[in-house]
Amino acid sequence: MTPKTPITTSEIKAKALEIGFHKVGIAAAGPTEEAEASLQQWLNQGYQADMDWMANPKRRDIRRVMPDVQSVICVALNYYTPHQRPEGSEYAKISRYGWGRDYHRVMHKKLKVLATWLQTTGEDIQARYYADTGPLPDKVWAERAGIGWIAKNSNVITREYGSWVFLGEVLTNLELTPDQPHTPHCGTCSRCLDACPTGAIPQPFVVDANRCIAYHTIENRSPQLPDRIKPHLQGWVAGCDICQDVCPWNQRFARETDAPEFQPYPHNLAPTLGELADISDAEWDRRFTASALRRIKPSMWRRNARANME
Repeated sequence: MTPKTPITTSEIKAKALEIGFHKVGIAAAGPTEEAEASLQQWLNQGYQADMDWMANPKRRDIRRVMPDVQSVICVALNYYTPHQRPEGSEYAKISRYGWGRDYHRVMHKKLKVLATWLQTTGEDIQARYYADTGPLPDKVWAERAGIGWIAKNSNVITREYGSWVFLGEVLTNLELTPDQPHTPHCGTCSRCLDACPTGAIPQPFVVDANRCIAYHTIENRSPQLPDRIKPHLQGWVAGCDICQDVCPWNQRFARETDAPEFQPYPHNLAPTLGELADISDAEWDRRFTASALRRIKPSMWRRNARANME
């Protein structure tokens, strides 16, 4: 069922910006054959490693998520802060996305406000929101909605903020005016491919999780990290920002976020490998309260730190 649109697309965008999102765009909820084919090829090559959820059939057909969906409202929230990691091999490196408050909580709070408001504007309006928590290829929809383009390192780059953005979506049965899909602007640049110490980007736009430091430090539940990964960790214990740090778009256009929740917790900027190698379960619980880094369990922090010290 497609109810009559009680408000304009521009009003929805204005509301999203008022709530605090930095970018908003609209995509029509049509087929994404090219993206589906790329996903299947990626799965066939085994590049998902142990991330079995990537094969969820809902990722291929958005109507399995919401049968009546007509439009996808895509949003982006800048999380960059200008803090820098200290030099020195004794320090552990944590990806910028995890420096501050759990982005799921921040995004969901804002998305809930947007979805709830949308439903109050008319009868029979459906609105369901996601932020890296559902079976949606959020980067595909962000590109289609004009938020940014999927780069050679598979991140979405925006002209205004680089790739330092969190993505979210509100699915709705309203038929809204879609934006033009974003065009790619990586050109001939290959800095991300060249900088990856493990060769995890075997070709442009393709990431092999089996070789990705971020995958192994966050998702790999094995007691030990692979021997082929350990020598290349370069201090990373929670994610990896190498391919983003070298990106010219990030170096030129990153700007500090106005979202106070993403300012770093002090202990996330300069932890030492030694302290994390022996972190207790109680200290982990205290240190990573309200943090996306809780996905990395205490034994994994110890494993990751010790692997860097070998």
